[in-house]
Amino acid sequence: MGSFGGFEMAIIVLIILLLFGAKKIPELARGLGQGINEFKKASNEIRSEIETGVNENENNRNSKTGPENKEKTAS
Repeated sequence: MGSFGGFEMAIIVLIILLLFGAKKIPELARGLGQGINEFKKASNEIRSEIETGVNENENNRNSKTGPENKEKTAS
């Protein structure tokens, strides 16, 4: 039960070709590619929003404990 060999891959490609036809396969691949691109865009947007939130949180924390505030609390 290892990975697929060359013969198994050829059988799978042949079955896909018989099920969908030669004209449908490029359309399916194009749709799959567009779906992957949309997923990458969404994950990059989420990642940048999280990083922005973390950076803002760190900046707020640093500004509250900055040198000006430390001097005021010490006196």
